[in-house]
Amino acid sequence: MLFTTINVVNNYFVSGDNGDGLRGEIRVAESYAAGNAAPKSVRRARRNIDLDELNMHLGYFLRRAQVWVFQDFIRTLSAIDIRPAQYSVLIVVGANPGLSQAELADKLAIERARLVHMLDQLEKRDLIERLASPVDRRTHALQLTREGQKTLRRAKALAAKHEARLSEKLGADAHRELLRVLGTFGAEK
Repeated sequence: MLFTTINVVNNYFVSGDNGDGLRGEIRVAESYAAGNAAPKSVRRARRNIDLDELNMHLGYFLRRAQVWVFQDFIRTLSAIDIRPAQYSVLIVVGANPGLSQAELADKLAIERARLVHMLDQLEKRDLIERLASPVDRRTHALQLTREGQKTLRRAKALAAKHEARLSEKLGADAHRELLRVLGTFGAEK
């Protein structure tokens, strides 16, 4: 089943034009999210290039799939100006009110300095607030504001549409299998 799932990823996310005209790196995805047309170098037909050993490298296909997934996710949530990492932060804080910044950084594997900057941005948008921790005065307890809860509800609805597109593209069984297999990478020991 895993081999079949990898082939599905290869067929839908890597080989040629996958029906939506999107190819390339994340900067191209962000350009699309901003409504810009693809550069001519991306749009013109290309000759078939042999990937040789890359055809046997899971990491290569995971990266290509990740680019496609991020392109679609960025485009989908652009209506509410939420980026993938911000979405993850809002989800985890919403599910765990009072979580410390350190716990959040560890759980999402985000560098603490980067997380502080992201929290500053979310706080300026009145989506999240840092309160004095009731158990440790040296830390902050994170929680969503009312606006943050409202934005998270909208983000979850948009993300569900994104996931439905992924499931449709992969097929429901392959989608579930990918979630199961890839979920083992983040599983705690």
